[in-house]
Amino acid sequence: TAGACGGTSWSFARQTHTLQPFTSTVNMFSRAVTTAPRAATSLRVVSRGYAKDIRFGREAREPLLAGVNTLANAVAVTMGPRGRTVLIESPYGGPKVTKDGVTVAKAIELEDTYENLGARLVQDVANNTNDTAGDGTTTATVLARAIATEGFNAVSAGLIPKDVHAGINAAVKAVVADLERQSKPVTTNDEIKQVATISANGDAAIGQLIADGFDKVGKDGVMTVKDGQTTEDTLEVTEGMKFDRGYISPFFINQQKGRIVMYENSVVLISEKKISTVQAILPALEMSHSTKRPLLIIAEDVTDEALSTLVLNRIRNQLQVCAVKAPGFGDNRKATLQDIAILTGGFVFGAEGTEDKIEECKPEQFGSVGEFQVSKDDTLLLNGDGQADRVKARTEEIRGLIEDSNSDYEKEKLGERLARLAGGVAVLKVGGASDIEVGEKKDRVTDALNATRAAILEGIVAGGGTALLRATQSLSSIETTSFDMQRGVEIIAQALKAPTAQIANNAGYDGSVVVHKVLESTDATFGFNAATGVYEDLVAAGVVDPTLVVRSALQSAAGVASLLTTLDCVIADIPKPEGGGGGGGGGMGGMGGMGGMGGMM
Repeated sequence: TAGACGGTSWSFARQTHTLQPFTSTVNMFSRAVTTAPRAATSLRVVSRGYAKDIRFGREAREPLLAGVNTLANAVAVTMGPRGRTVLIESPYGGPKVTKDGVTVAKAIELEDTYENLGARLVQDVANNTNDTAGDGTTTATVLARAIATEGFNAVSAGLIPKDVHAGINAAVKAVVADLERQSKPVTTNDEIKQVATISANGDAAIGQLIADGFDKVGKDGVMTVKDGQTTEDTLEVTEGMKFDRGYISPFFINQQKGRIVMYENSVVLISEKKISTVQAILPALEMSHSTKRPLLIIAEDVTDEALSTLVLNRIRNQLQVCAVKAPGFGDNRKATLQDIAILTGGFVFGAEGTEDKIEECKPEQFGSVGEFQVSKDDTLLLNGDGQADRVKARTEEIRGLIEDSNSDYEKEKLGERLARLAGGVAVLKVGGASDIEVGEKKDRVTDALNATRAAILEGIVAGGGTALLRATQSLSSIETTSFDMQRGVEIIAQALKAPTAQIANNAGYDGSVVVHKVLESTDATFGFNAATGVYEDLVAAGVVDPTLVVRSALQSAAGVASLLTTLDCVIADIPKPEGGGGGGGGGMGGMGGMGGMGGMM
């Protein structure tokens, strides 16, 4: 229905309910009671699921390992500065060219059921590493293949799987401790550039842009990657805030290409409470309409009539509006809404100690932003209209709370608030001559950005797999209780050589020779630079890896691959034969002879 308020016509949603006569409801109930006993005894249905294919021992492990090898071979070609790219067919749009390990892993689906199970296990390794560190997925895949191969061989030779698994876990723990010992904190802009350059496949221009971005927004700042409109890569830095809440309804979308909501010069209405009535948003709609400025509503939730009214007016009247849920929970949500209010120069309705009602909101109680972007997952506020001194005072207050807090969880949440409020937002726009080129470069930029963040968190170690090679020395001090457990330690010692060997192989060198020569040196940072083919001090040459990336890759790989050594039975679905449903029907054709039964009448 349509209504008018303040001279403006708005569309409102009305819910209607049809009530059935009471007598018909009683009759339906009577019929159900009368027929229930008869229905219960007339028919008994027995359902049975599809049969499964069950395999044991070597028969189960061999196809799993074949799947692991197939996926690892596809991913491994991308490793190192001289690694190759992979072309992936896309179900929609054009093909994708990438050098990103997790993207290659996700694209693989094998025909054989058991081989595909093995491939999916390694996919989990890549996904876990990507979720934890954002990079290092290729290293994790290569390590997983090496551990799984040696582990299967050990179990097939009659070793006790449980003891082998225990040895692997003990070795991983020792290597992680050694990586922490080797780690060096990232303190300079040049070190950030080195990490980003290596992760971007040696692209120094990308490394410099990322280093400049962190230099401008700080380590607490937010940096995002977007498609550019030119052939050049550019960096734009704006004052803003990003939080992980998207639009409540997809009907708010006004940019179909990226399925986002994006408006400029907008007003912001902030509420700590749920908004469900039309009366609560009418003044805000009038304000937006009269000033011809888009409206962003941030509230605990927007539901019922309020949401229906916003959606209807967005569709029918082209109202420029979007509603998102407030980020966080409990006290953290309340504090974050206050942060948003300070950044935008707005007011939080429904907050404790305030008596102002949202139905009586005034123009000066609205916040203001130069631009906002909302996707299904997050919201970005740019160029807020808040006072600089209030924003600075708020950031100092949060820093003080971080220093006083004894809770790791609380420090983490306070750190997130500080990053949103203090750092600003750097947008790295990736350019290229075609969509395929932009997509490939964007994958490398994203990996480089994630690696840089990881380096800031836990520091850096010598790259090229050298840090893992040096960590093998820590394995000699592990006390084992059996030969089988010692074999588990040796499996990790052998697997730690795989990344360096693969990088060397991709560069056209003999991997085993390179590994041997690196291990001969006692210098912790001495290694092989595959980009130049020179043995040198890798840290001095800028060939470094984030400690978090290396550690996560090893832990994810060992966690899944070592469990593979303990399995002795695999259960999978039996593939359905093509056209299997028609076989039974075809056989019934012989029933045509039943036509002769007519003569028996």
